Amino acid sequence: MLPDDQLGDTRELHLAWLDFYRETVERKLTGLSDAELRTSRLPSGWSPLELLKHLVFMERRWLRWGFVAEPFDQPFGDSAGVEDHPWQLEPEDDLAELLVALRAGGVRAREVVTGDLAAKGAVGGRFGDAAMAPTLNWILFHVLQEHARHVGQLDIARELADGATGE
Repeated sequence: MLPDDQLGDTRELHLAWLDFYRETVERKLTGLSDAELRTSRLPSGWSPLELLKHLVFMERRWLRWGFVAEPFDQPFGDSAGVEDHPWQLEPEDDLAELLVALRAGGVRAREVVTGDLAAKGAVGGRFGDAAMAPTLNWILFHVLQEHARHVGQLDIARELADGATGE
C-alpha cells in the first residue's frame, strides 16, 4: 500500500486508506446492473448507487466545504438538501458519473490535505465560528471511518445482489 518510508506519515496513511476505500467502492459497484444499483436489499432502504452518491457528497462536505470553506451548491445534495435526510438519487444519476466524481474527490483531497494536520477548519463554509471547526486530522479520520463503515455495508449489499464477496 505505502512504501516503508511513508508508513509513519499520518497524512499519507489517511490518504492511502481513502484511496483504497474509493477503489474498493468502484470494484464493488462495477458489474452490477442498473436495476441492482438502484434497488435496496436492506431494511434501511438505501441502494448501492445512493451510497456512492453519499460518499461523494460526504467528502465534499467535510474536506471542501468543511476544511477549506470552499462554497459549492447543495452540500446535502445526496439527501434532497436536508442534513440527515435519507439518501436520494436524481433520475440522471448514474454509476459512471458518480465514479468520476468519487475519483475527482480523491484528487481534490490530496490538494486540500497538504498543511498541518492540527490546523482547524476554515470559518465560512460548514463551520460558522472557529470554536466549531475541528482539526484537519479529525476531519480526515471522520471521512476515513465513513468510508470504512459504508464499504462494509456495501460488501453485504453486493453479496445479497449476486453473491460476490471479498475486498
